[in-house]
Amino acid sequence: MPAFVLNSDGGSRGNPGPAAAGFVLSTPEGEVVCRGGKYLGETTNNVAEYEALLWGLRTAIARGASDLTLRLDSELVVKQLNGQYRVKHENMKPLYQQAVTLLTKVPKYRVVHVRREHNKLADELANQAMDCRGVVGDVDESNLGGPEQGTLFG
Repeated sequence: MPAFVLNSDGGSRGNPGPAAAGFVLSTPEGEVVCRGGKYLGETTNNVAEYEALLWGLRTAIARGASDLTLRLDSELVVKQLNGQYRVKHENMKPLYQQAVTLLTKVPKYRVVHVRREHNKLADELANQAMDCRGVVGDVDESNLGGPEQGTLFG
């Protein structure tokens, strides 16, 4: 039963502005399993944060994750997923619901807030994707999302 650590980060240049999502899936020992960054077009930083999380979650689930530590530098997303904040913005509610639904497929998980300096690789992947306005990393592009999985393109 695989255990993984998922670091994810989304960002936008402007809010809204050109945005991207990045994630790194690794073993608890720190060995990178896969990573990716994807340009999202024009959206907000918070939407990009959720899109990065959703892409990483789908990837972890596809790899059979049974124990998952989610490490995010978005305090808002962490507090929403941990039930400390309500999701008020209408555009965020479907993304939050997708994340909650995906998390039901992982038997054991925890969501923790990390400082930005502990999320550098996911941030770098999001920035690389913004720069090239495409996909970066080594993750299979077929896992980018679609109507049956939820959408990465909001």
